[in-house]
Amino acid sequence: QVQLVESGGGLVQAGGSLRLSCTASRSILDCNFMGWYRQAPGKSRDLVATITSGGNTNYADSLKGRFTISRDSAKNTVYLQMNSLKPEDTALYYCNSVCRSVWRWGQGTQVTVSS
Repeated sequence: QVQLVESGGGLVQAGGSLRLSCTASRSILDCNFMGWYRQAPGKSRDLVATITSGGNTNYADSLKGRFTISRDSAKNTVYLQMNSLKPEDTALYYCNSVCRSVWRWGQGTQVTVSS
């Protein structure tokens, strides 16, 4: 089964940008969906964005226009470009894959936005 490793998190000031990467241990060509979710302390894990194998994207309504998801199947990698970051974007960001109906999660990467 695919294993996912996230990177790119860190500490950034409000208004700044970060790009998260999620690299899979094998080809993601058979993964119908790849996505990002986030979980703030004491809160549920919420959808950030998903992208299909055909490149169709879906975003949480509150994040449209600031976040962009993309995938590079040749590199087995999914990206999340985050711009105009706000303190409320602070969370642990998880990569997710749905490959042949099997859901997998990465270990998460922390994003902290200071005001």
